[in-house]
Amino acid sequence: MCIILGIETSCDETAAAVYDFKNRRLLSNEVFSQIKLHEIYGGVVPEIASRSHLEKIDIIIQQALNKSNKNLEKIDYIAVTTTPGLVGSLLIGICFAKALVYAKNKKIIAVNHLEGHVFSSCLKDDFSTINVEFPHISLLVSGGNSAFYLVDDFGKYKVIGQTLDDAAGEAFDKIAKIIGFGYPGGAKIEQAAAEVGFKDFFHYPRLKNINKDLNLSFSGLKTAVLYDLVKRNAYNLQDGPVWENLTMELQNKVSSSLLVCIGDIFETKLKLAFKLYPGVKAFTFVGGVACNKYLVKRLQGICQKYNKRFISPPCKFCGDNAAMIAFVAGYKSYKNEFSPLTLDVLK
Repeated sequence: MCIILGIETSCDETAAAVYDFKNRRLLSNEVFSQIKLHEIYGGVVPEIASRSHLEKIDIIIQQALNKSNKNLEKIDYIAVTTTPGLVGSLLIGICFAKALVYAKNKKIIAVNHLEGHVFSSCLKDDFSTINVEFPHISLLVSGGNSAFYLVDDFGKYKVIGQTLDDAAGEAFDKIAKIIGFGYPGGAKIEQAAAEVGFKDFFHYPRLKNINKDLNLSFSGLKTAVLYDLVKRNAYNLQDGPVWENLTMELQNKVSSSLLVCIGDIFETKLKLAFKLYPGVKAFTFVGGVACNKYLVKRLQGICQKYNKRFISPPCKFCGDNAAMIAFVAGYKSYKNEFSPLTLDVLK
């Protein structure tokens, strides 16, 4: 048997999961979301995130153990996210994991948060796992990251394109805040876009040289939306939204135009990826933005056109979670890729 306890505290979710590597099955997956703590500030406040992790981590880990019908004596290895993320948040998880390792004489496995997302595509809704063909292309899109990966095997992958500035998820959140939807904004943007049929009303600029490489950029798009609202007298750079002009109709049209624009960018980039790497067998769409059904449908269409398998994990495994961390730790343990007890944040 190889039973792994995974711990994830990279940002604003405190998460723990137990994974049975031998039987390739999750035994539990517990997450505490801090959204309610941060929404009044319009984004994640690192100090508040760290304090919440400190308050909840013991409770969440115990819940994960209880749901799995395991105790620490039956846990073989402890896995923890070490990078990237908010330093204070990461430290809470790392320090707690190291304390358990010292107390129970276990081995520890450091896991890169992004690697967790890349291989979250192997997780199914019923807690079983699936095999994803290698090589495949993975698109990771979240609030903090947007990148294409070429995945050759478990633990063997490389970045083939990434954002040069801001992530797509951040663009959703920032624009949602500008038009009065609050934080987090991705789901609200999609709901508003659906109200007007996912049409491109304002034709925001796409990437320059969009067919040149697989790199991404969303900073300019955010700026374009902002100044378009300023021209429409719906936003004041000093005072914020001009509510009498920022109508629900305009909110919906901005949301729809933004979502269609980002969908166009991802479609174009995926087509280029398949042309650059014709030998790939599948495509995976992972990260928090992979919960967006509109984007999923568009990317599925491209995969059908190029005869590639499309895979995206259930939404509960798209956002930050410990199941993906425990899963990665499973194949790392098989390769004897354990970490020293001097393990520290960002190492």
